[in-house]
Amino acid sequence: MPAPPTTPTDAPTDVAPAVSLRGARVSFGDRTLWDGLDLDIAPGEFVAVLGPNGSGKTTLVRVLLGLLPLSAGEVRIAGRAPRRGSPAIGYVPQQKALDPDLPLRGRDLVGLGLDGHRFGLGLRGRRERRDRVDAALAAVAGTAYADAPVGRLSGGEQQRLRVAQALVGDPDVLLCDEPLLSLDLSHQRTVTRLVDERRRTADTAVLFVTHEINPVLPLVDRVLYLVDGRFRIGPPEQVMTSEVLSELYRTHVDVLRVRGRLVVVGAEERGEHCHEESA
Repeated sequence: MPAPPTTPTDAPTDVAPAVSLRGARVSFGDRTLWDGLDLDIAPGEFVAVLGPNGSGKTTLVRVLLGLLPLSAGEVRIAGRAPRRGSPAIGYVPQQKALDPDLPLRGRDLVGLGLDGHRFGLGLRGRRERRDRVDAALAAVAGTAYADAPVGRLSGGEQQRLRVAQALVGDPDVLLCDEPLLSLDLSHQRTVTRLVDERRRTADTAVLFVTHEINPVLPLVDRVLYLVDGRFRIGPPEQVMTSEVLSELYRTHVDVLRVRGRLVVVGAEERGEHCHEESA
């Protein structure tokens, strides 16, 4: 069972939530990843999801994408049950190397966000499709990559296009699953800036799964921290403390602040990455 939350788990109640979970549980056989999860994410809110490997962070993303049903409870995206290919959701995955000889241009990769990964389906016309792809490319300053083979682009350039792919459908929610992995600091900053610009200009809710909170710490409104079926939800300054993380990990954990960055020490033996590379 999850430990009692130390802070309110609901987003502000004056607007309808972009994401809503009530009594959510995911189990696989005798193993329960999390249970009793209540979470509302408001439009424009940025929620970071943290925790060790195997704690259910990516599973949560799969539930919201409609790829995995809850074992119990209820989930809603923009007031509706999640489903595959929902236009309400934009998805930014991890950076993964693409085949240099892949016959796919930058605009083709972005267009998959409209096509549901099937070329030529679901649009009212070619001109509309092209205009929307061009607008998404421009929004991430990726117009220069529109006709470039995606496999020949750098990892950061490819990830910029994946952000455009997530935005091209004008989603209500951005789901980001470890989008900063394998990126250098400069490209990490670019990706986080693009995501933040979208949520500020379009009031798009952001759920951002990461092992490294520091690149997004200035942007985060709340943290959902998952450990062995237990969780805490609240502002970073209330969740990212030695007391809270020690309780979650059931071992002593130190949370230090060094020049505005968080360093988490003592959770490594449980499979957690420190939130600072130098730790």
